[in-house]
Amino acid sequence: MKAALSIFLLFALNLIASPQTQVTAAPNQQTTTIKLPEPQTSGGKPLMDCLKARQSSREFSPEKISLQTLSNLLWAAYGINRPDSGKRTAPSAVNWQNIDLYVATADGLFLYEAREHSLIQILKEDIRALTGTQDFVRVAPVNLIYVGDYSRIPRGSDEDKRFYSGAHAAFISQNVYLFCASEGLATVVRASINRPELAKAMKLRPEQNIMLAQTVGFPKK
Repeated sequence: MKAALSIFLLFALNLIASPQTQVTAAPNQQTTTIKLPEPQTSGGKPLMDCLKARQSSREFSPEKISLQTLSNLLWAAYGINRPDSGKRTAPSAVNWQNIDLYVATADGLFLYEAREHSLIQILKEDIRALTGTQDFVRVAPVNLIYVGDYSRIPRGSDEDKRFYSGAHAAFISQNVYLFCASEGLATVVRASINRPELAKAMKLRPEQNIMLAQTVGFPKK
């Protein structure tokens, strides 16, 4: 009970700000940075309508989403909504911000850099098929991968770090659900992943752990 109360208080108080750690691609690998269009942060459907429409979908069109829509999606998911403090659209305990948001598309694997609102290319290969066990992950235009970096949580056991990272990933996932409900996109969050295989393909460090993945695209017609 005491441990559970301590965990709750960390989320509720969120009093200690921690610096955001710069995340880079694997060493000795050339990267390309794509500057995303400025996110459109106004408009959309009313919140209650989005909550009413929120659902999981497992049938996707292969049609690509526009770069503007991807920009809006990533900002809604985990972008910076308070530039003065660098805080995000999704909460994190003690402002640890330990989730890295990866984007797998037909053009390769990218890491979302919120401070610059850009995508850093990590791989040129299409690894969408590795992001889940379901067939639709191969054809949907976007698969998001939520990676918890335990090294950015400076205290607690591995179990604590897994708990925090899972909660942080879930907050981001719900933001994606609400954005998709607003924009008429299909999405589903997934835990059925061959994590060792995907982590190897992504060249993750030992302290980086795949928490969840989430597929986004147009509904299948």
